[in-house]
Amino acid sequence: MDVLSDVIAVMRTGEPRSALVEWPVPWGQWFRTVPGAAGFQIVLRGPCWFIPEDGAPFPLAVGDVVFLPHESRHGLADAPSTPVADHVCDPQEDVRFERRYAAAPAGRARAGFPVTVTLCGAYQLDAARAHPLLNDLPPLLHLPARPGRHPRLRAAVDLLRAELEEPQPGTGALVPALLDTLLLYILRAWLADQPVGGGATGWAAALADPAISTALEAIHRDPAHPWSVAGLGAHAGLSRAAFSRRFTALVGRPPLAYLTWWRLTTAMRLLRDSDAPLSVVAEQVGYGSEFAFANAFKREFGLAPGRYRRDSRSSDRPNLDATDMMI
Repeated sequence: MDVLSDVIAVMRTGEPRSALVEWPVPWGQWFRTVPGAAGFQIVLRGPCWFIPEDGAPFPLAVGDVVFLPHESRHGLADAPSTPVADHVCDPQEDVRFERRYAAAPAGRARAGFPVTVTLCGAYQLDAARAHPLLNDLPPLLHLPARPGRHPRLRAAVDLLRAELEEPQPGTGALVPALLDTLLLYILRAWLADQPVGGGATGWAAALADPAISTALEAIHRDPAHPWSVAGLGAHAGLSRAAFSRRFTALVGRPPLAYLTWWRLTTAMRLLRDSDAPLSVVAEQVGYGSEFAFANAFKREFGLAPGRYRRDSRSSDRPNLDATDMMI
């Protein structure tokens, strides 16, 4: 797998949620924080303003995508002057995806009045397996709709919208797959829009750097390989010293420290999602013995791999509700 696919595969847990909502104008709504969740809001029709918990509201145009990678309370409204209501949800309700109609203002019929239509979704992320790529993202990613920009993202939005507007046989399987696809396209689009060079740091610069991205792809493609700094540097076409300096500056960890962390993070996923014996997990992530693997895992995460497997399977995880969409 490539780096971006790996990041999502490791952090994602549970099933994503999505809803298509029609809001009769005037309208305003706060969306609560859901621990460990990330999500998006997309304007499909009508007026819409984004209201951060801290900061000034700003307008969203039709087609604009807003992604919040970290749990964050926020509001939406048809205008900055419209009162914003607190979000109320039924914690017993567990809806995977739906089309929803917000309540019309008292005394006003729906027909004939303007509406705003939004597409929203949420993803549950495992904080214990947080990848620095997502941690490196700002609190809010705003992807304005521009002609000719990010056509695959726009296509994914259109497909998701169609499935929610007119469910058909297979919609139950298509919507989660489209939500995962949409998340990757959102991250791709944001990374593509970042200016790189001129001393830029962070994961946007790391993935745009041919040498460092080549080394990262090698680590993610085969984490069990006995990589060395010199070997990764040669793979990237750099000297050992130059590679180590550039990798550490952009990724935030020295090459072998990142390799160890990624091996053990991959092991966490295998322990949680498979029944493979510890010896097999150890081998798959590059450890020659179960004992060496267990010691490394405990040093990194503070508990033995067997204990982590038991605890992760017995822990209760909150269900995302389509009405929480977005955090």
